[in-house]
Amino acid sequence: MTDNEERLIELKDRVCRSIDEAREKLHRLSQDIWSCPELAYQETEAHDRLVAFFTHEHGWTVDSHFKLETAFRATWRTGGDSEGTMNVGFLCEYDALPGIGHACGHNLIAEVGAAAAVGLKAALEGAQEGVPVQVTVLGTPAEEDVGGKIDLLKEGVFKGIDVVFMAHPSKEDATYLPCVAEHDVTIKYHGKTAHASSYPWRGVNALDAAVLCYNNLSVLRQQMRPDWRVHGIIKHGGLKPNIIPDYTELEYYLRTPTRAELPVLKEKAERCFRSAAVATGCTVEVEYARNQLDNILRVAELERLFERNGKTLGMDFTTDEDVLRNESGTCSTDFGNVTFAVPGIHPYFYIGSNALNHTPEYTVAAGDEKAQFFTLRTAKALAMTALDLLLQPEAMQRVMQEFTEAKLKDDKMSNGV
Repeated sequence: MTDNEERLIELKDRVCRSIDEAREKLHRLSQDIWSCPELAYQETEAHDRLVAFFTHEHGWTVDSHFKLETAFRATWRTGGDSEGTMNVGFLCEYDALPGIGHACGHNLIAEVGAAAAVGLKAALEGAQEGVPVQVTVLGTPAEEDVGGKIDLLKEGVFKGIDVVFMAHPSKEDATYLPCVAEHDVTIKYHGKTAHASSYPWRGVNALDAAVLCYNNLSVLRQQMRPDWRVHGIIKHGGLKPNIIPDYTELEYYLRTPTRAELPVLKEKAERCFRSAAVATGCTVEVEYARNQLDNILRVAELERLFERNGKTLGMDFTTDEDVLRNESGTCSTDFGNVTFAVPGIHPYFYIGSNALNHTPEYTVAAGDEKAQFFTLRTAKALAMTALDLLLQPEAMQRVMQEFTEAKLKDDKMSNGV
């Protein structure tokens, strides 16, 4: 075993010890966020709690309300200002779902990001020879709705970060589960009211347009690729049966496995939207959400390193092909957009429950003390993976090569090459 290998083992042991030593305050952090669920861009209590956490941790420089009102940045640096300093990013999410609170376990995502960063810092600041590194923790709001990471990308927040880590609670341990590209769209039809019994010929029926739109999209599914998804609802269908509706509104989610395919599906769907207006004489507004979610750009080297570290800690990674191919393949995340700017990893981790995400049962599981062991184990694996990249330049080179090649492949797909 080389001196560098021995040193790496020693630093990984320090990561694990330091996270274990901090487990009580990390649990309190998670519990405080869980017990006060807040919706997208309203996460003031969670934001303030995380800012306070890093402010009270020795050595961190904290920027609260960083670029966005409920975002923050905490940084720690060692090894001087040399050009070789690697900037390692850990992301915290903390928004909740309406009605059911932290049913996606974002309180645990925040805890994982904080724990991994604290563990990595503790290991490196005690090293005999300084490792040039900056550890950056970003609080990223509004994952469940607007896509806060995309807003932060537009603000240039991820520039200068070399690699980024986060982990998401689930029913199983997995280095990767499919996350697809998505764009949300609202379709509004405007017609003309009239008495539906006395003189219906004077009306222009916006509900007819909504129904035609819905049926058009249902027919389109016959010609869609099997891994594309179009699903939606009629949010507003009229006021009373004897009044011809002059306004209706639908909301749809459009999803494809890759962001390169999404424009193709959007073009097909728009024909369905607009043809319904033509057929009924209505006018139509098609309003896309301001942020499109991209698929995750995978880097196999990061997945390999994380899995190897996780297994040394006892993580049992799923080999169920149905799960790996499809079960979570209809979800989307703004982390995907980040992976097209910075190489990153978004593994999933078991929390001691078989409950499904986005259910009241998962809300309970995310706040259960039993989840703590699994959450902190995942944080250790992330920090250990960061150490692999810091102490093994050849591993980071492989990450960057894979990342560059994957982006080139995506560019060719997007340009139809």
